[in-house]
Amino acid sequence: MKIKVVVVDNAPELLEKMKGIFRNMENVELSGCFEEAVAVVDFVRENSVDMVFTDIVMPDISGISLASALHRLAAPPAVVLLSSIPGFSLEAWKIQAFGFIEKPYTRKDVIRMVENYGREREKQIENR
Repeated sequence: MKIKVVVVDNAPELLEKMKGIFRNMENVELSGCFEEAVAVVDFVRENSVDMVFTDIVMPDISGISLASALHRLAAPPAVVLLSSIPGFSLEAWKIQAFGFIEKPYTRKDVIRMVENYGREREKQIENR
């Protein structure tokens, strides 16, 4: 079963980078790419999404606010926060984000996070 992923970043070049990473992962389905975080909550409410990779510092709402809003949904996705500011890793922990990746990130960083999620999902399925 593919992991359904959404990416949120107000920098178009970073969205393209993430598209390239996910395009080559056979266990991932890139469900959506957004430059504005406000549209993501509605998208996730209407579509099955497993993971959301989001930049923290954005013009409309922060990735932290987005993660908090997603966490309140009936079936919240795992949220991975992305930032060049290492201090935000503590905020990620406080809001129970699935993970934090410091920018500039590599393909390996993203793949590792998806693999960690896949292992966690398998454990949950086994424990049912």
